Amino acid sequence: MIRRLIRLGLLVGVAGALYLGYTFVEVFQASRRTGAQPAQAIVVLGAAQYNGEPSPVLRARLDHAAALYEQDLAPVVVVTGGGRPGDSVTEASAGRRYLISQGVPDDALRSEVQGTSSWQSLSAASRFLDDEGINVVILVSSPYHALRTEHIAGEVGLDGHASPAPDSPEGGVSELVKMGRETLAVGAGRIIGYRRLVNLDERVGQVRSEVGAR
Repeated sequence: MIRRLIRLGLLVGVAGALYLGYTFVEVFQASRRTGAQPAQAIVVLGAAQYNGEPSPVLRARLDHAAALYEQDLAPVVVVTGGGRPGDSVTEASAGRRYLISQGVPDDALRSEVQGTSSWQSLSAASRFLDDEGINVVILVSSPYHALRTEHIAGEVGLDGHASPAPDSPEGGVSELVKMGRETLAVGAGRIIGYRRLVNLDERVGQVRSEVGAR
């Protein structure tokens, strides 16, 4: 019985390693695809901003979205992202102002200002885009994030095609570390669903906060 359990444990371990290895390859390949094709809207995933000034990561995403808009690949650009504790400006608001300064007309912009995760932002955006009859979107984020954004988009009813920001400052060892984290997130999200994964992450965060407050 003990030998059988050991063999079963080894088989599960090998299967898990193969699954994560395959998922890492998918994450890497998605980070290198362009995904730039005609769509109904461009959705920019939020990133940090500092008092209304987009961080280098967010600026790279916004610049890429503006370039896609200039190529007439979509008539609408959606900026997403709420505010963090202490912020007076949301990521979406900072992104909207930046895109206007880059020549994107205000009437072509839509804002999602509540989301604190990719799932929340895409879920909220999908609802108001559906009201406009928009379903096919280009997803703009950092390269390592491309595959997960496509999966989440599908989960919330969008036909999403990732087009990672080519000039994102994330690279080298940092990018590999983030791809490793994305591998775990994609691997888990595919099994339990990305909404459940977000809920689980929030619960873990609450527990940590409660433990830290004691």
